[in-house]
Amino acid sequence: INDVRAQTIQTLSNVISVLNEGGAKLDDVVKCNVYLRDMKDFQTMNDEFAKIFRQNPPARTTVQTPMAEPEMLVEIEAIAYLKS
Repeated sequence: INDVRAQTIQTLSNVISVLNEGGAKLDDVVKCNVYLRDMKDFQTMNDEFAKIFRQNPPARTTVQTPMAEPEMLVEIEAIAYLKS
């Protein structure tokens, strides 16, 4: 998939799956780091990010960086906090 919108949707879907496996949900995410191959894709990524994190979005850092694989346009790292 060579489309930042589709890659963002897939990446966030993967984040949701990992959260669910760990007993967490989107509301538990406190910080995300977003890595973009090109900052020109920021608005497209941000639009999809906002659809997922509708209320109380987590703190976020977004940077432009080279990716490990040529086809990667976006990578998202999420940190969740589960209250005990």
